[in-house]
Order: sequence, then C-alpha cells, then structure tokens
Amino acid sequence: MQSHGQTNPSHPLQEPLAEVAVILTENAEEIMLYETGAGYTPSGNEKLWSNNDFNAPFASGSSTYDTMIICPASMGMVGRIAHGVSDDLITRAADVMLKERRRLILVPRETPYSLIHITNMKLLTEAGAVICPATPSFYSRPQTIDDLVMTVIDRVLTLAGFTIDTYRWNE
Repeated sequence: MQSHGQTNPSHPLQEPLAEVAVILTENAEEIMLYETGAGYTPSGNEKLWSNNDFNAPFASGSSTYDTMIICPASMGMVGRIAHGVSDDLITRAADVMLKERRRLILVPRETPYSLIHITNMKLLTEAGAVICPATPSFYSRPQTIDDLVMTVIDRVLTLAGFTIDTYRWNE
C-alpha cells in the first residue's frame, strides 16, 4: 500500500473497468498528510472533482453512477446528509444516491458515538444507506497497520459490489 487509505496497484479500484470520481473536502488533504505523511496521490484512473463543482454528472439523478463511498465520513457530514442538507458536492451526490435508491456507503471512524450520531446513522440506514464503521477485523491475523487498514478497505469495497480476494471467516 502507498499509504493508509490508498490502495495498492493490484486493487480493484486500480482496474480500468472501475470509473472512480474523487471529491476531497477542504481539510482532506491536510488531514491525510498529517495522519499518513503523504498527501493525496492520484493513481491516474480517477477524476478529481472540486467539492464546490455542482456540474459533476453525479450531482444529478440522471447520471449513471451507481455507488458512492464516503470515507471517512465525519459525524458533521453524516448529520448533513441525514437531514437533507446538500451544501456541497459530496452532500448533494449523497442526496442523489438516496433519492435514486442507489448504493451509498458511509464509513465513520469517530468513537464514541453520541445519541445524535446514532440517530443520524439510523436515519441514513432507514433511507437505504449502509453504515460501515472503520473497524478492522482481526480474524485474518493482520501483521501490519496496512494489513489492518486493508481489512476495512476490502470490507467497504465488497459492500460496493467488488469481488475482493481477501480472507473471509472460515473460508
């Protein structure tokens, strides 16, 4: 893996068959640099969109995008989406995914949860979203931090419909 949160070259998101759109919040690059020592590095297979660019095709229900992953999903982002506040491209695209009954996966990593957080996640689940906390699995006996991170990435991508060659319980 290049750094936490970025996949290795043989991962499904690196395949030309997957059309990947990336939206970074204002703080995403700064946080990524702080936590991993590396900023966002495009793989060449994705298109980077400004979080203020409402001309992105997936800002409309007429687009053919079928899955959206918000990772990590801050509780502020979760709350805005749960209450229909579409004030940037990420929240608008999430709103589109919900209204069109398409796959929306949110990956919160904050702990502990307040009752407000749980209520917002419940609202999103009832609206059709999948909440997948960034909780690594240990049954695969990960040896490194990158191995732990990959257990979360693999779980999220499996939820997104990718076939992932990864350790599965008792398989």
